[in-house]
Amino acid sequence: MGKDTEAAAGDYGAKDYTDPPPEPLVDAEELGKWSLYRAVIAEFVATLLFLYVTVATVIGYKHQSDSTVNGADAACGGVGILGIAWAFGGMIFILVYCTAGISGGHINPAVTFGLFLARKVTLVRALLYMIAQCLGAICGVGLVKGFQRAFFVRYGGGANELSGGYSKGTGLGAEIIGTFVLVYTVFAATDPKRNARDSHVPVLAPLPIGFAVFMVHLATIPVTGTGINPARSFGAAVIYNNDKAWDDQWIFWVGPFIGAAIAAGYHQYILRAGAVKALGSFRSS
Repeated sequence: MGKDTEAAAGDYGAKDYTDPPPEPLVDAEELGKWSLYRAVIAEFVATLLFLYVTVATVIGYKHQSDSTVNGADAACGGVGILGIAWAFGGMIFILVYCTAGISGGHINPAVTFGLFLARKVTLVRALLYMIAQCLGAICGVGLVKGFQRAFFVRYGGGANELSGGYSKGTGLGAEIIGTFVLVYTVFAATDPKRNARDSHVPVLAPLPIGFAVFMVHLATIPVTGTGINPARSFGAAVIYNNDKAWDDQWIFWVGPFIGAAIAAGYHQYILRAGAVKALGSFRSS
């Protein structure tokens, strides 16, 4: 890849890419468009499928590795933490690939929040996406409980909780950093500058996003079970309905939203030089 430079207007006439204009903060006309509701439905279904597959994987692994049920050799059974991480990362890869052209493939309120801060989506769309994602998560975990009724409560319902031996500050920090990695990857993979100069990037965009989820899970499962997605944590808490899950719930909202905000600011104002452009505009006025 060549050096990251932009062609001056006098040299080549224009840049070799075009940044889309920022979305309006509120667009009331959007509420009358079918494309918005189609996108909201896509977010609901994608989050439902995401939670169904991933939480079912977690419950299945815990059951297979339960030595009190399956004997002394059960500890070596199941997919393990590596398999759980692959389930989360793999499903994000699949679902982002399937829904990117319809809704943008957010499947995560933290991703939606980060894109809203960067003015990639309107407030109306962001709020509807978050509601759809949370409802989809609840329905997805509800399906797991219906299919795994004998094991769901026994193995924690796939709910995110702070693990023993870790402080709330540590859990919050892990969620902030993990979500930063994810949302930063989303911005990098969908950057119009990169898309224009590396035509393969749009096709592969779901891959680095899925890998980011995979890698963060490897690092964070021992600490918080890995949230980095408020809808995932909320949906599991609603269906499992355990005091510990609710007591720690704030970590899985505050952490991801802070991480998403930092990632949006870092990409827009540091890597894309938004702060320099704003300062230059201010000086020229």
